[in-house]
Amino acid sequence: MRAPLSIIIPTLNAETALPGCAASLMEGVNAGLIRELIVSDGGSSDATSRIAAEIGAMVITGAASRGGQIGRGVDAAGGEWLLILHADTQLSPGWSDAVAAHMTAAGSQEALPAYFRLAFDHPGIGARITAAWANLRSRLFGLPYGDQGLLIRAEQLRAAGGYPDLPLMEDVALSRRLSRLRGLPVTARTSFARYASEGWMRRGARNLLLLIRYLFGADPHVLAQAYRRSSRRS
Repeated sequence: MRAPLSIIIPTLNAETALPGCAASLMEGVNAGLIRELIVSDGGSSDATSRIAAEIGAMVITGAASRGGQIGRGVDAAGGEWLLILHADTQLSPGWSDAVAAHMTAAGSQEALPAYFRLAFDHPGIGARITAAWANLRSRLFGLPYGDQGLLIRAEQLRAAGGYPDLPLMEDVALSRRLSRLRGLPVTARTSFARYASEGWMRRGARNLLLLIRYLFGADPHVLAQAYRRSSRRS
């Protein structure tokens, strides 16, 4: 029997982050859990594609748009289960046991899509507060973001209409379609660099405002333009 799990990582100029992400996945390779690693690149100008090829990933290239990149990776995946991760995320040791248990506990037909507990690679209070809010939002409202990962059966994703090809809020859009998700006892540790450079309160407030606007019906393309303008001013 072939390994059940395809891992999909969207990238754009991720040469610094990708090796650490890949290293954290090795225990899944050793456990016979991972069928393939797919890196869906959005036109990197650095060594991302070369590094991905060197670590044995299938490399897919196309237009830069995280939702579209993930969708192309999903289309190429052959696993029964999919694990979608950001390139700057590293899973904590023991993740493969938790993922394997989740996939088999209720039977593959009934297991809910799942996400991980967020933490940042920074010891400051801003990082702790931001992660605490993300984890609370996920538990209370069922809205994990992409940096918390997504573990889902390929069939479930197809039934939900596939991964949304949106420039922003693609992860929230999918979570709302799925309606029920389960948190796993695994930490997804991700980069705090963007919060540190912009100021964690400022970035956190901006992200919350964008989420509220989206939930009240704002066009994700308009929100993406506002997000980029704000990032350039930071």
